[in-house]
Order: sequence, then C-alpha cells, then structure tokens
Amino acid sequence: MIRPLFRLPLVFQMLLGLVLGLGVGLLWPDFGASLRPIGTAFVEAVKMIVIPVVFAAVTLGLYRMGSELKVLGRVAAISLGYFYLATVISILIGLLLNAAFHPGAGAPLAATGKVPQNLAVSVDWIKFFMDMIPSNIVAAMAEQKILPTLVFAILFGLALASSGKVGEPMVAVLEAVMAAMFKITKWITSLAPIAIFAVMAWLFATQGLATVVALAKLVGVMYLGLAIMVAIFWLMLLAIGEKPLAVTKAVMEPMILAFSTRSSEVTLPLHMEKLRAMGASERIVSVVLPLGYAFNRDGAIMYFALAVTFLAEAYGVTLTWSTLFTIVMVTTIASKGSANVPSGGLVAIAMVLSAIGLPIEALAVIAGVDAFLDMGRTAINVFGNTVAVKLVEKFAGDMAADETQPTAAGLQVQDA
Repeated sequence: MIRPLFRLPLVFQMLLGLVLGLGVGLLWPDFGASLRPIGTAFVEAVKMIVIPVVFAAVTLGLYRMGSELKVLGRVAAISLGYFYLATVISILIGLLLNAAFHPGAGAPLAATGKVPQNLAVSVDWIKFFMDMIPSNIVAAMAEQKILPTLVFAILFGLALASSGKVGEPMVAVLEAVMAAMFKITKWITSLAPIAIFAVMAWLFATQGLATVVALAKLVGVMYLGLAIMVAIFWLMLLAIGEKPLAVTKAVMEPMILAFSTRSSEVTLPLHMEKLRAMGASERIVSVVLPLGYAFNRDGAIMYFALAVTFLAEAYGVTLTWSTLFTIVMVTTIASKGSANVPSGGLVAIAMVLSAIGLPIEALAVIAGVDAFLDMGRTAINVFGNTVAVKLVEKFAGDMAADETQPTAAGLQVQDA
C-alpha cells in the first residue's frame, strides 16, 4: 500500500501531506504540536541553499547579459514596471473588496494575538539604502540578507562580464555551484510531503480555529481576493499567448510549498528549477525571479490594503477619498521599503496604520488569524513572480534569448 503512494507525482504527495496534517492537527493536537521540529528542520534545510542559489544565479544571469547593457536595461525596466503595476492593482483589489463586503463592520475588537515589541512604524530610508551595500558580504550572506546579496551578485556578474577570458574559470565554478544546489534541492524537496504534513499538523494543533471563526468574514474576503488575483494573472498569461492552466500546473509544487510553510524564500530554489524545466530563459529567470522575491509580493500587498481598511472600519474610521489615497500611496512605498527589514509585512501595515491615525496595537485584533491568511498570500506571491518571468520573457525574450545553453549537467533540470 505504501509503494503506490511514492509513485504518485510529488504535487499529489504534497497535497496528501497537507490534508493529513490538517486532520492530525485538529483531531490529535498534542501529537500534531510535537511534529514542529520536522517542519522546522525542512525549512532550515531549504534556507541553507537559498543564498548560494541567489548569488550564483544572479551572477550568472548578469554575466550572460553583461555585454548587452540594452538587454539588461530592458529586462530591469520591464520587471520593475510590472512590479509597481502589480502593486497598485493588488492594493485596489483589497480596497474594492473592503468596499463591497465591509468585513470590518461590527468585527470584534478583542486582541487575537500579540504584536511584536518595538515594531517599526516607518522606514529609515538612509539605513535601507546603506544596508543594500554590504561592508562584509560574507556576514550579509550568513545573516540571510537577500538585498545585499543581490547587489553584490549584480556587481560581481557585471565585473565578470567585463573581465574577458580571465573570468571564465569563475563562471565554470558558479555553474558547478548551481548544478550542485539544484541536486540538493531535488533531495530536499523529495521530503516535502513529510515536512508539509508536520507543518500543517503543528499549525492547526497550536493555532486552532476559534479565531478563524471569529474573523471568518475577513478570512473569506481575503481568499476571494486571492482568487480574483489568480483570475487576473490567468488573463495576463492568455494575453501573452501562454496557457494559464499549464503554467499553474507547472509551478504547483512551489505554490503548495509556499502555502504550507508560509515562506516565499523557501520556495525559491524549487521555483527556479520549475521555471527552467518549463523552458524559461536562463538569463531572465536568474535575474527577474530573485528581484521578484525581494520586491514583488502581490498577495501580501493585497492583504496589507485589506487589513488596514478592515481595522479602519472596525475602529470606526471613515474611509474618505483622501484616506483611501493615503492608503494606496503609503502601502506602495511601505511594501518596497520594508523588503529588507525584520517582520517586513507587519512593518508595512504599521506604517499605513500610523499614516491614517490608527494605533499600532490594532494589529493584535487580526494577529490570531495571520498565519492562516499568510498561507494563501504567500502562495500567490509565488504565482505572481511566475507571471513576472513570463511577461519579461514575452517583451524582452527576443533580445534576452540565451546564446548558449548552460554547460553544467546539473542545469538540465528534470521533474522531481
């Protein structure tokens, strides 16, 4: 009976682990709570390879584009333009859903969780930009800081591109690193169903459903918004000649992993592998996807807007046009400025709450359901970045097409 389970595609094994974990967490909470170390070990194992993957992938991507600054500029412009367009669309969806359903009207104001102590309510922009320039790149990598690693990898890739033949041995080393990292990714993700089972069992055993029932309207509206975002992404894919269902199926594994672990970062190596398996341009994936994971969080941004308007209505704040405009502007800025700070999502919401005159303590009202909301919005972050890669490939694909295929055998990805 066990052998047929292991013959199932990995995506179905993940879904089975998710459902079984949910059941165990609800029916046997003590046992479910004890499974947390298994899920934690898996997440730490994936985080172990994220920084090497980001550094090697971005460096190689910039190396391959380094001699074509027009290509690089076009890829960057399309990527950043889409990121900001997606941000505004996500915010508007959140605001429109609140206007249609008013989930905050009459909502209970009892705290369902705790707000982190000393939570920042603004971004120190000087510190933000200074932190992007690492004085010690090894220390920045050791601390899992994505943005400083991105900056260094971009500079390192451009430097290798301009160094001629002397840089070729380093390129070969980086290709070997990528091959090894994707091999390790395959080993780790083969254990994903077990880890997802453990994570879901722990989550539902410790969080329970009482707060979800109390704030059911917010949870329901949030997931309706995520469904609308998926529909918009599908329309975008159709418009550029892609098959939405095929693309969704191809990235289902990283999406399920994001949903269960609530971490976009954990899905990055597997997501890159799946995009390469789909035939996406090596250079585009290597540049756009790490940038997207740092700056393009569509599901999270939609939640920011919805959470702020939910709390505003719960506290009786009138949402005038000027207030709504403030929410749009501050959310857009905060979502990018909090990308490199601890508890970035909470910082972004706190900044918007401060801007419209609400107490930061209001976050405690929705903190109890945040884990359940985080699951869906993290999965949508992954899908949104898939769409970003496809759009850049469509509009910069001819210019950024790979001149040569990667030589490292490990980069010829096969389905796990």
